[in-house]
Amino acid sequence: MASTLPKRGRPLFFAASLVAGGLALQGCAAAGRAGGKKGSVTVEKAPFGTVKGKPVSLFTLQNAHGMTVKITNYGGIVTSLVVPDRGGKFADVVLGYDDLEGYLKDSPYFGALVGRYANRIAKGRFVLDGKEYKLACNNGPNHLHGGVEGFDKKVWDAEPYTASREAGVILRYLSKDGEEGYPGNLKVQVTYALTEENELIIRYQAVTDKATPVNLTHHGYFNLKGAGEGDILGHEVTIEADRYCVVDGELIPTGELRPVKGTPMDFTSPHTIGERIAVVKGGYDHDFLLNPPRDPDHPTLAAHVREPGTGRVMMVYTTEPSLQLYTGNFLDGTITGKGGKVYKKHYAFCMEAQHFPDSPNHPEFPDVILRPGRMYRQTTIYRFTTD
Repeated sequence: MASTLPKRGRPLFFAASLVAGGLALQGCAAAGRAGGKKGSVTVEKAPFGTVKGKPVSLFTLQNAHGMTVKITNYGGIVTSLVVPDRGGKFADVVLGYDDLEGYLKDSPYFGALVGRYANRIAKGRFVLDGKEYKLACNNGPNHLHGGVEGFDKKVWDAEPYTASREAGVILRYLSKDGEEGYPGNLKVQVTYALTEENELIIRYQAVTDKATPVNLTHHGYFNLKGAGEGDILGHEVTIEADRYCVVDGELIPTGELRPVKGTPMDFTSPHTIGERIAVVKGGYDHDFLLNPPRDPDHPTLAAHVREPGTGRVMMVYTTEPSLQLYTGNFLDGTITGKGGKVYKKHYAFCMEAQHFPDSPNHPEFPDVILRPGRMYRQTTIYRFTTD
């Protein structure tokens, strides 16, 4: 399987003086700032509060079609994503809060940038190059989404930019050696960009000075009816995957990649989320092995979601080998979000482009170890249209 999928670490292809403890980053985001004539996508910056004395900002991106994305440098959170329906009516299609306080108080990773390792690592441990590392366990006996204070709870350095075909914000963070138990100083750069094609593009880069697992993703909670406007069980989903990752009762992979054919996991043709969810214990929270080939430099289609009532359509393109489908199973009506809307069970779905859960403990899975002299790099695109 691994031979058909892109390798995690790729050689650094540029010459640069090493900084920040032997780490350096550059790439598409920097090139974008140096681009030619500015386009019609705009970026505005406003105060959004403080965290531990650090100022937090909210960046508003808007294109000529009225699509608007709001992003904060606290956790790289997409707080709002406004798109039209087939009749031209705009609605915010991601769950979240009206202010920073909501995210600080109680947030199940709404819209966040997740790392150093997205998803679960069994028992919060792994062995790398003969040494055992112990991580924070924040999901029962397991490690989830980077630990107690993962990337979703950090204040990132942020810089807005504009280019000829897009505009956005560049986020940077140095995760120090030993943070949440991980080895190595990991320097991360994530670029959020909005285009005139109604695309939210997320580009990730990272380098390290010690071998370490890296698996980053975006944890947006989507509802194409509008945030808080009912459940997502009628959304029609297609996923470009013939196999999925079997998990145990704690959502840890068994190691088996099972064919989806003849199972409730078969989304190779359109099915509504609610059609078979009752026979999936706990609801969908599964990783799908995307059909190869995956091009490490050009994102290809991974999933298509359509909401029949509004006509809104979301397409997911990625360079990553798998996609996690989560259907808001743990939302229980105790969270009141934007505009006073109550978020109940199955009021959102997530599509997280990533590597398999617990890959550091499964050598049969594609490699997730980033080593010095290599670069972690991935791109995921959420494209919005109507039918």
